[in-house]
Amino acid sequence: QVQLVESGGGLVQPGGSLRLSCATSGFTLSHYTVAWFRQAPGKEREGVSSSTRSSDGSTRYADFAKGRFTISRDNAKNMVYLQMKNLKPEDTAVYYCAAEVLGSGVLEADHYDYWGQGTRVTVSS
Repeated sequence: QVQLVESGGGLVQPGGSLRLSCATSGFTLSHYTVAWFRQAPGKEREGVSSSTRSSDGSTRYADFAKGRFTISRDNAKNMVYLQMKNLKPEDTAVYYCAAEVLGSGVLEADHYDYWGQGTRVTVSS
């Protein structure tokens, strides 16, 4: 049974940092592309960053994430991370971890087969 469980969200002040974690189980992480998406209130879900399977090993970032967010993965521990720094109020959203077998890293939600339940990030003073 495939599971993805996000954690690490919370309230942070503008300019602060957070590290989101995604614990995966039920599949071989190294064979999957993983990604982070987010959905702000009243907005559509949007891609944040992706990391392709080990044989490819590339990462991709949305423009708003470049230079501020870093995706990483530990296949041995079945974990995916999103380090976020210099957070802005517009980063406030529910952040989701997603996985796609093989995959190309494209940041389009309908490409991904498995999703976590999300973790809420609020950036506010």
